[in-house]
Amino acid sequence: MYIKRAMEETITRVSDMFPVLLLTGPRQVGKTTLLQKLARADRTYVTLDDPDVRYLAKRDPALFLQRYTPPILIDEVQYAPELFPYIKMYADTAKRKGDIWMTGSQAFHLMEDVSESLAGRVGILTLVGLSDAELYGYESEPFSLEPERLMKRMNTVPKRSLGEVYGRIFRGAMPELWAEKAVDWETYYRSYVNTYLQRDIRGLAQVADEMDFYHFMTAAAAHTSKPVIYEELANAANISAPTAKKWLSILVSSHIVVLVQPYYNNVLKRVVKMPRMHFLDTGLAAYLLKWGNPEILEKGAMSGAFFESFVFSEIYKSFLNQGKEPPVFYYRDKDQKEIDLLLYQNGILTPIEVKKAASPGRTAVKNFKALEPVKEPEKFAGVSQLKTEVGTGGVICMAKDVLPLDEKNWCVPVWLI
Repeated sequence: MYIKRAMEETITRVSDMFPVLLLTGPRQVGKTTLLQKLARADRTYVTLDDPDVRYLAKRDPALFLQRYTPPILIDEVQYAPELFPYIKMYADTAKRKGDIWMTGSQAFHLMEDVSESLAGRVGILTLVGLSDAELYGYESEPFSLEPERLMKRMNTVPKRSLGEVYGRIFRGAMPELWAEKAVDWETYYRSYVNTYLQRDIRGLAQVADEMDFYHFMTAAAAHTSKPVIYEELANAANISAPTAKKWLSILVSSHIVVLVQPYYNNVLKRVVKMPRMHFLDTGLAAYLLKWGNPEILEKGAMSGAFFESFVFSEIYKSFLNQGKEPPVFYYRDKDQKEIDLLLYQNGILTPIEVKKAASPGRTAVKNFKALEPVKEPEKFAGVSQLKTEVGTGGVICMAKDVLPLDEKNWCVPVWLI
């Protein structure tokens, strides 16, 4: 069963803008299925997973493009970077938009090759796992806390209980797990991890032992929604801190995790500058940490961390699916004051707290006061040019309705994202 993806219109729009479209993202999130669904009958499909086709692409890329003439969809293009200069020449000669579509999973090498060879000729989009909007069939739009938007969505988005939310968090975001409910969750993720380790990680010189990297992935999953301290990760995985930093960059490039950078403004003097880590697929994190079912996860020690990473991933996807760079940051200072998520758009900061509670109360937004200096920098030995507006804030939680916490902040049900 095909699940309609929120990125369909974005792909069509970007394909009409560039000669080449590259759809990247983690393995098995549906990149090929999506592009095949959108492709017209005259677009040839070819995969570089086929060793004979890959050999031709690497050995004689010019002949490859003669054999498989555009419009074309090239799957797993990272296996033959030799194609890129010839794709560039074709694009410059043919001057037709959307002639060449490509998918790629191994972003760590792929993006560097594409940036060098196809600058200005390629539209790059990132597809990750399923969002709630895709699963439950309602409109996907970039997240905001505008009251009008929230009230409008109240009429279209189905309400969900705590058990239903954690069922979603536990099952994860992989399309196959939702399209085919009979697929065994544990078997699926075991196969997914093995494929990732054997096909993507094995080819990297800096990873000598796949099992060491597996243990590192597990340590990283245990740190989801936490600030990144490389020494802690290294100790948990029994590797060195420089290796932990290098391996974490691989997880980021693979779109397994996202590092959220701290929001910084010169008037905020005591900001901690370490990034914060979130697993994009909470199902994968649950598998790595051996959580047995949604009920155990909901009652367990990492219940809040998984809830926060899920909220982050939903907000993050809402921007990616529209072809936008997610404007996400977080705040933490040396006094241990934290704001889980900050959206920074059009000169406006939107502070967001994430709480599993059903009635978080006004104390949930007390740390928003840490942003006071950016509103009036002159009072805090800053200059007026540093002034930033702080907009409507909110607490995303298990509330049953959209309710005001005070004159500036809202309590927002998690299912309304």
